[in-house]
Amino acid sequence: MTSYRLAKGGLIDRAKPVYFTFDGEAMQGLDGDTLAAALLANGQQLVGRSFKYHRPRGILTAGAAEPNALMTIGRGGRTEPNTRATMQELYEGLEAKSQNRWPSLEYDIGAVNGLLSPFLSAGFYYKTFMWPGALWERFYEPAIRKAAGLGKASYEADPDPYEKCWAHCDLLVIGAGATGLMAALAAGRAGARVILLDENARLGGGLLSETALVGGQNAPAFVQTVIAELESLPNVQIMARTTAFGWYDGQVFGAVERVQKHVAIPASNRPIERLWRIAARKAILATGAEERPLVFGGNDIPGVMMAGAMRSYLNRHAVAPGKKTAIFTTNDSGYALARDLEAAGVEVTALVDSRRDSTIAYDGQARVVHGGFVSNVHGAKAVEAIDLWRDGQTERLSVDSVAMSGGFSPIIHLACHRGAKPVWSETHSAFLAPEGLHGLALAGSTAGTFGLQSAMASGRLAAKSALSDLGFEVPTADLPAVENDIVPAPAAPLWSIPGIKTKAFVDFQNDVHLKDLGLAVQEGYGHVELAKRYTTTGMATDQGKLSNVNAIGLLAEARRISPAEVGTTTFRPFYTPVSFGALAGSSHGKHFQPVRKSPLHDWAEKNGATFVEAGLWYRSAWFPRVGETGWRESVNREVRNVRLNAGLCDVSMLGKIEVCGLDAAEFLNRVYCNGFLKLPVGRARYGLMLREDGFIYDDGTTSHLAENRYFMTTTTAYAASVMNHLEFCAQALWPELDVRLASVTDQWAQMALAGPKSRAILAQIVDEDISDEAVPYLAAKEVSLFGGRLAGRLFRISFSGELAYELAVPAGYGESVADALMEAGREHGICPYGIEALSVLRIEKGHVTHNEINGTVVPGDLGFDKMVSAAKPDFIGKRMLERPGLSDPERHQLVGLVPIDANASFRTGAHVLAKEAQARLENDEGYVSSSCYSPHVGSAIGLALVKRGQSRHGEEVMIWNGLRDEFTPARICSPVFVDPANEKLKV
Repeated sequence: MTSYRLAKGGLIDRAKPVYFTFDGEAMQGLDGDTLAAALLANGQQLVGRSFKYHRPRGILTAGAAEPNALMTIGRGGRTEPNTRATMQELYEGLEAKSQNRWPSLEYDIGAVNGLLSPFLSAGFYYKTFMWPGALWERFYEPAIRKAAGLGKASYEADPDPYEKCWAHCDLLVIGAGATGLMAALAAGRAGARVILLDENARLGGGLLSETALVGGQNAPAFVQTVIAELESLPNVQIMARTTAFGWYDGQVFGAVERVQKHVAIPASNRPIERLWRIAARKAILATGAEERPLVFGGNDIPGVMMAGAMRSYLNRHAVAPGKKTAIFTTNDSGYALARDLEAAGVEVTALVDSRRDSTIAYDGQARVVHGGFVSNVHGAKAVEAIDLWRDGQTERLSVDSVAMSGGFSPIIHLACHRGAKPVWSETHSAFLAPEGLHGLALAGSTAGTFGLQSAMASGRLAAKSALSDLGFEVPTADLPAVENDIVPAPAAPLWSIPGIKTKAFVDFQNDVHLKDLGLAVQEGYGHVELAKRYTTTGMATDQGKLSNVNAIGLLAEARRISPAEVGTTTFRPFYTPVSFGALAGSSHGKHFQPVRKSPLHDWAEKNGATFVEAGLWYRSAWFPRVGETGWRESVNREVRNVRLNAGLCDVSMLGKIEVCGLDAAEFLNRVYCNGFLKLPVGRARYGLMLREDGFIYDDGTTSHLAENRYFMTTTTAYAASVMNHLEFCAQALWPELDVRLASVTDQWAQMALAGPKSRAILAQIVDEDISDEAVPYLAAKEVSLFGGRLAGRLFRISFSGELAYELAVPAGYGESVADALMEAGREHGICPYGIEALSVLRIEKGHVTHNEINGTVVPGDLGFDKMVSAAKPDFIGKRMLERPGLSDPERHQLVGLVPIDANASFRTGAHVLAKEAQARLENDEGYVSSSCYSPHVGSAIGLALVKRGQSRHGEEVMIWNGLRDEFTPARICSPVFVDPANEKLKV
């Protein structure tokens, strides 16, 4: 047995030793240990160094609140820093390394910061690094970045998979202590779908450390009885090692399951972690309460531990905290620890109770000091002695471990993630969750109910209340009786302790001590939100689990107000750290973003397409033929063929949004700058969507398909953001409008058929008359295809300047319809064309894309002044568009460019200079937004945004590419190179 392991007791398997290393030293634990328990069993008190002062730190807690014992676990790609030793299950071959020290944990050169502590007080960053300003980038910032952080992440790729899942239930119970077990059992017996989750590997919570008898059994045995029944119920799902981290709208809870964090070599067919989104009709929060530390001198020395944690290591892991222990408590829980320590043969030198009027019965051997305080702990890397202060007198006692208990703070963060604010309770000396949390009930000590018997009753009552709202009847049954139940009476909080002579820490992880908070108040940063940032209290992985309430109490004392008036900082996810791997799931490497393939992808592939990644999409770029020597030759052929015969192009990637409702027309009229109220059924209109600052956001066509029903298309790149924008408008700006939105991008395969022979080809598969009289330019209608066998949507829209249509059919029929069009167009010389040819065709016609709509242009810059409706009372961007600067004639405006020499070329992004100007950015007058070679013009052409461009047609300029040192004389011209009268569109 190792040095501090007790000879008997505990929930460990003594027949299964587990070997591990800590900082390279071989150690032995037992099956059932956490890493923290195993380290304590080996007498390893010193486990880390603090962040700022690099002070020696030991294990403080036995759970998720641990601020000190943060380890780097594993090696290579499986390296995981900042792992809480209190939560890490021990497994064979585990490698653990301490953090934030150099060259070793025992001798850390960073401890010199302790000598500099007078200069590193609260707010020292703000005071120290202001002057001289020139040193910020050269010295201050690099030094701060080098010192920042705790553990170091690996540069190697993580070899393990992660996944995301959904789950649904009638009742979600968060926390599997006495309260949660009773709630889940009652709901399971009622037949409800129940999910019971707990962040620990073993269910039972505080019952696993209890010595009381429950239902005639010892507490751990009672837990196993309840779990066995729950596992036998098919409607109950138990999720151990699962942390609920957030409560979101729609009664959805976020949770992370540590699937294989407790094994040496994870199985390749299972994820290492799993992110759950749990949709629960009702939920019960039974997460318990966190024991508060006390703020006395030297309270961070290794060997000082929370009383509840010490009891857990003693009873659950059979590990003694030391040989001679002192207990400092403000409530009754310290007496339970004293009894358990003495029963295990550990000497309790003193039980120091800050209350003078405590009446709890105690028949142990320890010396009880009422109205006393532990003012200071002495020792460097381990506890050596304490100062016992009482009535102005100080007595030094020799001990090697100290337990402290300053009361209990209900763990209510999850209940406050949707905006609710905690409420200070003078009765409980703690912050409680407010009432009226619809869908989430609190039970047990989370709700301020203490004692095992009361906690179990609270859990059952909460389940009965939640399920009755859902129509379930909870069967009545007697609660198991609890013998020797300890109900800690609420005690007055103890913030300031007399007689302190050394640093007394409030936030152990961030090295925030008592004087830092006083200094923050003195310097005007006493507001709780300011104090947090000025002192760093409650930051990093700790998130104030142990420190925040004490910090609030000390701020209240310093400001002479109550903790209720100080209030808390804003609670938001994540209270407990969640790995990036769990959040990313499978979205990494090649799967960082899902690859999207159009419904016509296979059609394009069998027609020989060369694909290019365009955002999330694989798009057909061009279709090479035998004998063609390069992409340009293929693109030129496709462009010529579209202008001469016909071409078929996949445009399924356009964003597609259905807009329906009685107020759909009014809604569109407000989001577009041009009018949509009078758009008749069966017609389409090009629309410009502005941002609130008046600049163009997106463009596209919207078709009026039926009464109160519209079909909007957006650019491919902005499909998702436009949908979000419209949803915001409908829900937040104009909730009174009757309008509904649905993204249908994936539901339709859409293809553009362009060219003078497109009507003849399309007529072979469309049943209705599609003559110019029946389907004029900008017409939109639903049509039947192939003799009524398929329904589709037909739009007379052209992006090429030619007679053209866009045909939309259900996605599953896209490939077969495209095949039919190719077959029908064979005699007419049809060819497929890709986005490179599409780009050439649109530049020749002067059509803009987001190359031109780049977030800096307004309608007038593109020649779209007439699209801004002066008659409309309002639309998004209307007022800001009226700013004088947005109509300044000096603004960049859309123009066309052609080289003086037809054999010359220029590139997108090149600058436009006056003809004789020197090549300097000071002379920049605009830039080339799009460029290509035009088979129609017989030279390179381009679109550009040029200062006063619309008044400079015919002027010669110089196009300068500074990166390649290229100069191309060119002429400014109209941006429309093909059919400026639009005669081809309307034949």
